[in-house]
Amino acid sequence: MKDLHSYRKSYEKSQLIEDSIPENPIHLFAKWFQEFEDMESGDEINAMTLATIGLDGFPKSRIVLLKQFTEEGFVFFSNYNSAKGKAIAANANVCLSFFWQAMERQVVIKGTAHKTSEAISDSYFDSRPLGSRLGAIVSNQSEVIVSRDWLDQQLAALESTVVETNLSRPSNWGGYIVKPVSIEFWQGRANRLHDRILYSFEKSSWQSCRLAP
Repeated sequence: MKDLHSYRKSYEKSQLIEDSIPENPIHLFAKWFQEFEDMESGDEINAMTLATIGLDGFPKSRIVLLKQFTEEGFVFFSNYNSAKGKAIAANANVCLSFFWQAMERQVVIKGTAHKTSEAISDSYFDSRPLGSRLGAIVSNQSEVIVSRDWLDQQLAALESTVVETNLSRPSNWGGYIVKPVSIEFWQGRANRLHDRILYSFEKSSWQSCRLAP
């Protein structure tokens, strides 16, 4: 057994006070996102954990990349036939979370996932590097495959025949937008008395409250 009791850190970099927060949580998210981006830490600031309820009834989380956010929601892209895609089709309730360690901040977003328009999916697919587009076509995401060599062979075969200008987005690949129903902002504080502000969307507007740490 490895004892981790001595792993301790005091969080003292910032604070989150009601007098300084906007009414709309998307504006606070944008502010935090920009502040972390300005740090130039080298981390993937848009990396987020996506949690779904799988077809087996178990929750499952994995890292995906945020590609757009607006007041409507948070957008990422994936294979619609993947494990996450099948989970979303059966239960659209999902959770996104960001952990920006260098800022001692977390954001947890609960919402419902919906497919984006085909135009949005097409636009993003066309913007990707060629290798990423080929990978999306070759990979039957989450399916059992024979070996890595087999996967590399499939990619090589496609590369030998494809004409980049005629490469279209596969119909089983595209975007999701997570429309939030709640967004919680967590700012680390000393003595484990962290700041937690929860926004909930109620009766067509955002309401906020403070949660005990």
